[in-house]
Amino acid sequence: MSDHIVVLHRWRDRHAHYENYLDHRAHRVTYVTTELALDSVPGGAAAARTVPATDDLDAVWRAVTELRTHFGVPERVVALNEGDLDTAALVRERLGCAGQTSGALARFRDKLTMNRVTDGAGIPAPAFADAPDEAAVLAFAEHHGWPVVVKPRRGTASRGVVRLDSEADLPLLRTSPPEPRLVQEFCADPIFHIDGLWTGEELGPWRASRYVNTCVDFTQGEALGSVEVDDPELLGPLGTFTARVAAALGPEPWVFHLEAFVGTSADGSPSVRFLEAGYRVGGAEIPFVWREVHGIDLAGAAADVQLGRRPELPVPEEWRTGGWLLVPSPVPAPCRVTAWDLPEPPTPDEGPYTAVIPAVGQVVPRVGGYEHVGARFRFRGTSSGDVEKAILRTAAQFRLECAPEREARGVRGARAVCGLDR
Repeated sequence: MSDHIVVLHRWRDRHAHYENYLDHRAHRVTYVTTELALDSVPGGAAAARTVPATDDLDAVWRAVTELRTHFGVPERVVALNEGDLDTAALVRERLGCAGQTSGALARFRDKLTMNRVTDGAGIPAPAFADAPDEAAVLAFAEHHGWPVVVKPRRGTASRGVVRLDSEADLPLLRTSPPEPRLVQEFCADPIFHIDGLWTGEELGPWRASRYVNTCVDFTQGEALGSVEVDDPELLGPLGTFTARVAAALGPEPWVFHLEAFVGTSADGSPSVRFLEAGYRVGGAEIPFVWREVHGIDLAGAAADVQLGRRPELPVPEEWRTGGWLLVPSPVPAPCRVTAWDLPEPPTPDEGPYTAVIPAVGQVVPRVGGYEHVGARFRFRGTSSGDVEKAILRTAAQFRLECAPEREARGVRGARAVCGLDR
């Protein structure tokens, strides 16, 4: 058996601690990465090859082919970012190596397949349908009512999500390149994300969080926050719901990032409906909060699954509460930071425990996703209320100014005032 393992890696920050997941002395671990992420490749790597993007299948295949020549056919291909799961599956198929194939991945990456699977398991969700064209969207809306939401079937980070309020909005679907899409009933209930591990038989450690603003708002220039939930009356139904979804989508072990609409039923009890699920550790600051606040490495568990090992994670006897905040750049990337300001909080607990803010003069690259944004903040506390207050205080006080990269240094740029509406 080959001891060569290929990792597709796109993060510049330390979202994943690969050196803890793989013995780089016992295995020849090679990396296919980007120029931006090259510095975070472990020093013990056998080799690294850069590509323009890790979801560029042709470029990745050329890099893997070269690495195979030097280190042998890979035994495994590891990809922990959702945007790289499809590429990794196709590379595995071409190599004939073990691991998840495109067919097995479809229920996690194709939102139409995903919704059909969960619907078949009786899991409540807004009505949905395939949306191959405007006529299909119109027919769906005439049956289910306006507004509707149309999204790419294989999208990530709310890319290409469009809300249509009437037939007059159908031309909005022509503003982006055609691709397979899904149409759903619009749901105004708050969106929660639930992250954790499904062991194959039951839930391992998991946490539920409520978004402050929405991921779609973030794509339109608004800040995005998240606070973990500590209400036991809500956590009970969320846990039951999460176990049903996890078992329906993946009876084998998997790390999940699940999103759900959470409202209130007529009798006052929580109403939980499925939105979507990802076969991976959540994005934004989720892997950091889990490691730093809870002492659990979800990315390591996801790596275990892809390496054919059974993940084992501890369940804390007592959970602390975490949260995070993302601030987009005030002008489209690439842009250069010209100034920022965040007053010191009255006490450390009233502010972030970590702030990732580009230095003045640094360029925010145009990459997409939730890593390369204007600023990132992480929070912890003893309750959801305390963490949310700290998030809202930071959002209200943080100021960021940027100018388009092509402009000369010193030019006063646009300013972001990071408010979060409730």
